Amino acid sequence: MVKISGVISEYDGVARAKHLAAAGVSHFQLKSALASGRILRVARGVYAVPDANPVLRAIRSLPAEPACVSAAELAGLWVLNSPRCPHVAVPHSRKYEGFLCHRSAAPPTLMDSVVQALRCLPDLDGLVIAESAVVLGRLPLSGLRRRLDGRNDAHQRRLVSRIVPQSQSIIECIARYHLRNAGFHVESQVNIPGMGHLDLMVDGRLGIETDGAGFHMDKPSFEEDRRRWNVTTRLGVPTLVVSYSMLKHRPREFVAMVRETLRTLDCAA
Repeated sequence: MVKISGVISEYDGVARAKHLAAAGVSHFQLKSALASGRILRVARGVYAVPDANPVLRAIRSLPAEPACVSAAELAGLWVLNSPRCPHVAVPHSRKYEGFLCHRSAAPPTLMDSVVQALRCLPDLDGLVIAESAVVLGRLPLSGLRRRLDGRNDAHQRRLVSRIVPQSQSIIECIARYHLRNAGFHVESQVNIPGMGHLDLMVDGRLGIETDGAGFHMDKPSFEEDRRRWNVTTRLGVPTLVVSYSMLKHRPREFVAMVRETLRTLDCAA
């Protein structure tokens, strides 16, 4: 017998009655699960486990499906800015207050949602989502390129061309974006003998290591970061360490710091 909890888990904890029925869940099973509190009825024809994501519950209660940045967030991709209101996919032109609607004939795939993000969001926000989909192995870069082959996709193709599959984190992606926009030549994950890979190398002579409390909280990571920075110092590779907070909230200050450091290196040469 099909387990209702297993079926609902396939829908991330929120499923419609038609999906439960199609999977073989009987009316008796559904009634029993509701009576025991294992499953909740959150809207007409919509059922969820008690700890289901509240945003997903609200979206599927419309009815609609997650789209764009909301789908990316629910899928565990990198998201620079959480949306002020959920982005949803609907098959009609009706609007829902408190939601941003994307017209879609069918529930969007992850590829659909990433493409929506590239078209809908500011450039950096879209790039972060698309790069993470590739880096985390959720989408092939070649497939993303093929999808964006239309006449109106030139801008999105340029964003996708900036994806670095070897990227290690959202903060590396943000730093690279701002530096390249400022006209610097930027290499990612540059191998430094005895150290490993430097996050970024600017103009072939200034290293950038991205650091953030959310990424380096445990003691082994903290110690490894210090070892890496000491190696670059001994090898004479000047390296700046920048935080997520600076990159997200003070990008101009970051770019100015890099430019001033390079100017200082020129004067010392």
